[in-house]
This record gives sequence, C-alpha cells and structure tokens, in this order.
Amino acid sequence: MYIIIIGAGDVGYNLAKTLCYERHDVVIIEKGQEAYARAADSLDAQVIHDNGCSFTVLEKAGIENADLLVAVTDSDEANLLAGMMAKQYHVGKTVVRVKNREFLRSDSPVNAQKLGIDLIIHPESIAAHGAVRLLRQSVATDIIEFAGGEIILMGIQLDKNTPILKKRLIDLAKDYRHLAFRTVAIQRKDITRIPHGQDVLLENDRIFMTIPKGRVADVLHITGKENIKLENIMILGGGQVGYLVAHELEHNHNIKIIESNQDKSENLAEKLRKSLVIHGDGRDLNLLALEGIIDMDAFIALTGDDETNLISCLMAKHLQVPKIISLINKVEYSPIIPTIGINSYISKQLLTVNQILKYIRRGDIVNVASIPGIMAEAIELIPKPGSKITSKPLAELKFPRDAIVGAVMRKHEFLIPTGDTMLRPGDQVVVFAMPAAIHEVEKLFN
Repeated sequence: MYIIIIGAGDVGYNLAKTLCYERHDVVIIEKGQEAYARAADSLDAQVIHDNGCSFTVLEKAGIENADLLVAVTDSDEANLLAGMMAKQYHVGKTVVRVKNREFLRSDSPVNAQKLGIDLIIHPESIAAHGAVRLLRQSVATDIIEFAGGEIILMGIQLDKNTPILKKRLIDLAKDYRHLAFRTVAIQRKDITRIPHGQDVLLENDRIFMTIPKGRVADVLHITGKENIKLENIMILGGGQVGYLVAHELEHNHNIKIIESNQDKSENLAEKLRKSLVIHGDGRDLNLLALEGIIDMDAFIALTGDDETNLISCLMAKHLQVPKIISLINKVEYSPIIPTIGINSYISKQLLTVNQILKYIRRGDIVNVASIPGIMAEAIELIPKPGSKITSKPLAELKFPRDAIVGAVMRKHEFLIPTGDTMLRPGDQVVVFAMPAAIHEVEKLFN
C-alpha cells in the first residue's frame, strides 16, 4: 500500500514504524523540526519537512497514487482539512485524529459522514474505554477482546505466590486440560518471546493468555488470582479521559476525582451527577490521605503529565491500593512501568495506532492490537478460501517461528488449535506475532 501520514508525533511515528516493518510504502509529512528529524533519522520512509495541508506538498508526496491518508497532527482543523483534500484526489481511505468529541456526534454539522472522511478517531475516548475495561477485570494488566468479545487476550503478572511458578507450559496444559486457554507470549524483564512447551514460568513474568469469554475466572483461579469487586475508585485528572471514565462508572461505583485546575474542577462538578470532585494536587500525599486513598479499591492517574501519573501511582502502591492504572503519554516510558510495580497502564498513542491499523491491514484482518511495552502484536484474521493456511494441518505448514495461533472461533465454538487442526475459511483466528513475522502470517491467510 502507498500511505501518506501527516504528523510525526508519537502516533504518526509509531504508526509509520509498524507500517515500515510490514514493507508498505510510507511517506511522512511533518512541519516541526524536532519530530521531522526523529522520523528522518530512524524510519525507513520518505519524510518531507513541510505543511501537510498544502495541496502542492501533498502532490509532492504522491497523493494521486496514495491508497490511504492518515492525518494525526495536533490540530483538528489541519487533520480534517487534509482528509477532505485527500478525497478530492480520490484517495481510497482517509483516517483523521481529533481532540474535539463533537466531531464524533451524528448530529454535528461537521462529522466524518458529512466531510466524506472514512474514520475519525478520538484518542481520549479510546483511552477511557481501555481504562474501564481494565477495571472490570481487576487483576489483569492488559485486556483485549477479539471475535466480537468471545475471545479474551489477557495479560497477568506472576508474583511469588503464583501456584504455577516453575511449571513447564506443556505440563500446565496437561494439568488443566479441562480448561481451554493458551499462553501466547511471555515478557521477562524487557524481552518478549513467543513461548514453546518447554518454557518454564518464573516470578515477575508477565504472561499473555487467550481465554474464552466465559472461562476467564476459571483460568485466573489457576494463577492464584481472582477479580475483586471495585466499589471505591479515585481518579487523578479531570481532563477528557478522566471525565469519560467517571461518567461511565459513576452510576455503579463511588467515584472521587482530583483535579488541580479550579475551572476544570467546577466544570466537572456541573457535568457529573454522582462523582465527588476535589480541587487539589494529586501529588500531595496529605491530600490523598485526607480524601481516603487507603480505603480505595482502585486508583487511576489520567493527567496529561507522565511524571505526575507515575509519582502518584507509586504513592498509591505504597499505600497498598489493590488496583492501580496509569495513563502513559510518552510511549518510550512503557518498558519501565512493570519494573516499578504499577499493575496496569494504558497508552493513548498506542491505542490510537491500533485503531488506525484496523483500516490499513491487507487481507481479512479484522482486528489488531499492540500492547504497551510488548514488541509483538495480536491480530485477528479470517482465512480466505484457497489460502495456504486452510490447505494443511497446522503442523505441516511452515508457520513462522515468531508467531503462534492463540485461539479460533468457529461459528460459536471456541477452539485451542493443535498441530492436527485444519483452519477453515470463515474461522476467526487470533495470532500473536513478533513484527518480523507479521508479513509471513498475512501471506498464509491470503
């Protein structure tokens, strides 16, 4: 595919990085010197230092030949204008990022349908949804849904009390053969690997398992963990993400929001019906103690400042809050989060990249997800009739070593595939793969 990306910030840069791995033809347009230099120095793509809203610059980038344009600058107006211009050049698909939620409303005079844009993405809504999903599975570090929610990919941190420590994966599968699940990845320190049967689980491993929706609690039980009911939740940060999380949860939970800006605090108090809004500095341990952080079931730091989020989460950890979630705005911070003991974290940028990738993938890829801090992707594919993946049992195929078939949904049946399994056209297949293996996986399914 020939793809033009306008904006080389964290979203544009990480999107381009993934697409370059997969051998797409990528052109990036960035007018900021620092972001331009980073992209030009480290990406295998053409990078143009200019304004992406200029039609002459777009023509220089080859807009007439583009299959897709993605506009992810910090300006809603620039992104929308670029998306509209791309349609005048008959670009097949256009994806635009916005900060203003009004552009998502069907009754808005300016929305995707009326502008002819294929997809408008609001990262704050995506991040809020991710935070709520993690709260509903309280022991998970990561939750991703596939096959319409029927297949769950769950990340779990193993501690010293985990009963399955020092077990080989092949023995784990035998001991719990009555349960349908598969361990598809292990993160050990900073290294992510696709595991094999002889691999042994160790303390502090972060493992990823595919599980049918109805058996999550059973699989959690064998790891010595179980979800706890979260009733009292403290949110730090009353921006768009904090507001959306509180709005979603306040009807069934006791919510406290701490916001340092006086105007934002007053605005939140007016918009939220049941949440308690507190004006104050969330880094102030005395304030947190006064507002009852030790009685909280969960603490979520959702400010726009990563240092504030991390410091406040570490204070919550020190006070033994059971569930802690941090929003990470700088992708490069992701690898250090598990090492400092924070339960879970969400990256607005990577979640946005995941959403965009759904519109870019070739073949019958219907879902794709990158996980913060993990150098691998989870992909949901549907085999095409006549594809190589349906021609032989899995054991007889040259399936990439750095990829694993994690689960299959066949009509309404959940399957953990074995070497004898033959995939069929129409199956919903979840594959966990390192970046270098994705291209080979796609070829098998096409």
